[in-house]
Parts: sequence; structure tokens; C-alpha cells
Amino acid sequence: MGTYYIPRNYRGESRILYIFTVKSLITTAVGALLGSIFWVIFKAMNMNMIGVAIMAIFALIGFAVGALKIPTIVAFPITKKIGGEPIGEIILRYMKFRKNRKMYVYTKEEK
Repeated sequence: MGTYYIPRNYRGESRILYIFTVKSLITTAVGALLGSIFWVIFKAMNMNMIGVAIMAIFALIGFAVGALKIPTIVAFPITKKIGGEPIGEIILRYMKFRKNRKMYVYTKEEK
């Protein structure tokens, strides 16, 4: 008898604390780091709770950028094109577009 390779499903094995993938953990940390700037400013003005709330909002935005995907909604034409893609990739594509100011569209020519 020979040995056979049984494929494993690696999807989700890079999760930390179940809701965090490595990418979403990094973007959450970056969001919290940006929010901590506001926390320091508000802490200096004795408004510590407002600073913590703003830091939490920035961390939540960072998590959303790293973990959530755009839903496919048939009623909106733009979601038909980008539905199912992560928000972070869409933001990166937009930044590249703004930098180059070029847009290439490939269409299939009918014969």
C-alpha cells in the first residue's frame, strides 16, 4: 500500500482569537495607534473617556478595513462589480488609481 496526500483546508488557520486574521489584527493595531494620538490630546485636556472612545472608533474602522468585504447587492450596479472583495484591497486600488490617474479597462471583443 502506498501513501496518499490528503489535502487540508488551510482557510481560517491563520486566525488569532477567532475574529482576527493577521491582516485584520494589523489594521486594527494601526487604527488604534492613529486613535491613540487623539487619546493623548484629549487626555491632556482631562477628557480621557472621549479620547478612549475616539481610539476605539479608529480601531473599529481599522478592523473593518482589514476584515470586512463589500456585499454583492443587485440593486446597486457598483456592488455587482466589486462585491465580495475586501475593503482594504479596494482602498489600495483607489490609492494606486489616484497616484497614476490611469484606468485600464479590458473588454472582451465579440466577433
